[in-house]
Amino acid sequence: QVQLVESGGGLVQAGGSLRLSCAASGRTFSSYVMGWFRQAPGKEREFVAAIRWSGGSGYYADSVKGRFTISRDNAENTAYLQMNSLKPEDTAVYYCAAGRIVVFTPSEYAYWGQGTQVTVSS
Repeated sequence: QVQLVESGGGLVQAGGSLRLSCAASGRTFSSYVMGWFRQAPGKEREFVAAIRWSGGSGYYADSVKGRFTISRDNAENTAYLQMNSLKPEDTAVYYCAAGRIVVFTPSEYAYWGQGTQVTVSS
């Protein structure tokens, strides 16, 4: 069982940066793939980024590639999403999730946080 709590969302102007954190409870955090997803009003939840249990460069949606960076600290049971050059279309509720394999489908992730709002003003 893994419990996830996101933080770091807020209001930022276009071109600005935010760093989201996802704190996990449970001893097996390091064995899970960590993913970030987002959901804007009236839209489906979409994949943003994912990282394997061992770390590495991560996997990204085309819409965020080159602007967002996913990372993790297994010693701190925390995953991060560094978001740079933010655009108004990045506005959404951002969720972290834990799963067993790197996939881009939300339904394949077993554990979810409550979400954190990111609003980018133009």
